[in-house]
Amino acid sequence: MEKGKKQNNRTVGAAYEKRAGEYLKSQGYHILEYNYRCRMGEIDIVARKETYLVFVEVKYRRRDGQGHPAEAVTLAKQKKISKVAQFYCLTHGITEGVPCRFDVVSILGDATELIENAFEYRA
Repeated sequence: MEKGKKQNNRTVGAAYEKRAGEYLKSQGYHILEYNYRCRMGEIDIVARKETYLVFVEVKYRRRDGQGHPAEAVTLAKQKKISKVAQFYCLTHGITEGVPCRFDVVSILGDATELIENAFEYRA
């Protein structure tokens, strides 16, 4: 992939992550962090909703010709997100007693859909 195209994809991705963040705020989420990165990967949004620490994956498609955006959160992606979430908890002093979950925000064209508890932790 060309460097310019990769940078453009990041810019587009960041814009949709901000849009997802605004949507989540309207649903009662408190955004803690965008684009948490570590050597194992990245989580798009880390948030709190009530007692839950929520790790959010954002997926965008301009139209449904490539399938529904949420379908892109494959088992392999779930495992990677789970490992990054575990590292986040470890490095941020989050104890085992804090309930965590994995949500997906799917953006298809102008429609935004929140899938709460989209998947379980995957080892």
